[in-house]
Amino acid sequence: MHDKVLRKIFLGFIQVHILHHAKKGSVYGSFLLEELKTHGYEMSPGTLYPILHNMQTGGLLEKEEKTVNGKIRKYYKTTQLGENVLKDAREKASELIREINE
Repeated sequence: MHDKVLRKIFLGFIQVHILHHAKKGSVYGSFLLEELKTHGYEMSPGTLYPILHNMQTGGLLEKEEKTVNGKIRKYYKTTQLGENVLKDAREKASELIREINE
């Protein structure tokens, strides 16, 4: 049970990280894997890409495909909905941090 709860919480954190970086500029999978790794989230492309796909399907991200060195690379950036969700998540996270640090 403990691991399942942590996985759900961490998935939310990962999605907030993705929205944060995708708002700053277009991001792609291998960049996100490395960025998330610096925060302690070790994951494979087989875990990350379904998250990105679900966020795109949910209207949080938009995807653009570009050819880089002969390979198609998928770039993601936030939509207006994604930016709104990120704003709300920041507010809720700040509130939570204040409360649990009291």
